[in-house]
Amino acid sequence: MKFKAERAVLLKALAHVQSVVEKRNTIPILANLMMSVKDGTLTLTATDMEIAIVEQIAATTLQDGAATAPAATLYEIVRKLPEGAEVEFNHPGGDAPLALRAGRYATSLMVLPVDDFPSMTAGSLAHSFRLPAQLLRGMIDRTRFAISTEETRYYLNGIYLHTAAGSDGVKMLRAVATDGHRLARVEEPLPEGAEAIPGVIIPRKTVAEARKLLDESQEDVEIALSETRIQFTLGTVRLTSKLIDGTFPEYERVIPRDNDKILRVGKKDFAEAVARVSAISTERSRPVKLALGPDLLTLSAASPEQGSATEELDGGRVTYASAPLEIGFQARYLNDITDQIGGEVEFLFSDGSAPTVVRDAGDASALYVLMPMRV
Repeated sequence: MKFKAERAVLLKALAHVQSVVEKRNTIPILANLMMSVKDGTLTLTATDMEIAIVEQIAATTLQDGAATAPAATLYEIVRKLPEGAEVEFNHPGGDAPLALRAGRYATSLMVLPVDDFPSMTAGSLAHSFRLPAQLLRGMIDRTRFAISTEETRYYLNGIYLHTAAGSDGVKMLRAVATDGHRLARVEEPLPEGAEAIPGVIIPRKTVAEARKLLDESQEDVEIALSETRIQFTLGTVRLTSKLIDGTFPEYERVIPRDNDKILRVGKKDFAEAVARVSAISTERSRPVKLALGPDLLTLSAASPEQGSATEELDGGRVTYASAPLEIGFQARYLNDITDQIGGEVEFLFSDGSAPTVVRDAGDASALYVLMPMRV
């Protein structure tokens, strides 16, 4: 195998594929990526046996062939080469090292047999549809913060993608995540081809890798899936992943329907006030108490070691016309939700101990549920 590639093009592709590789693994070949060149196209592949990513870029082919190389090391080498460099690779075959040269720089990397590199096939993907990159990016951003990290409840370690009837009865594409303390639900118009998709749980790592790719794409994303696999195709990059084999809970049961005490407050004012009062405590799970009165919101927090803090938001910035109410929430959870809201935050309360609904007053596509804490 022998080829040349532009450093900038190669670096971008390596950044995509090497991030899938697990930094610590017990199978040496999984620390490598596969490089295969043929007819002016270089194909880079990496996998951790749960996710596989494949990207194709243009290369000057001098001799067709394939080799494996340590993913993290190769990425670091190419990243540190000067801009505008042309990188030449040469592998004569067998156990011989992979030679890399750029200008006066030269190195050689140990390889592992190509035949040992695992193949992760997608199998038959019965359903496929397209989504604008911006729309998929929004669905991920507004739900992934609520994905559980508790491994024992593995079925919560991802985003549940499925179809469901919206408030007007029309079928929608819906993404949901929850960790038991908060829930995020986002829905968008159902794209053509997604009408009969099964409900699938996309793993946390897959969500993160897909999100990285979406940062660089303005095109439509092609999504294909079955009950066990999902595949995202963005231009010349294809990300294939296994799905979580489990049953997502019946989340609709925990969404309150009758919360009738409504607070509206500007997102910026509220988020900044939460940050200021919660600064009194260094605890990760520090609670912030909200005390509500007519067009008045008082936020407070206390720490046995540090002291206490309060801040009032009043008329002009706050609208509330129901009975007085006190309720507490974890500051980080409040921040995670308000980060996803554009202008005005709308809270729907029942009482000080019941789940609270949070919405963007100007966008009905997202809904959040937050469990209160004792303050």
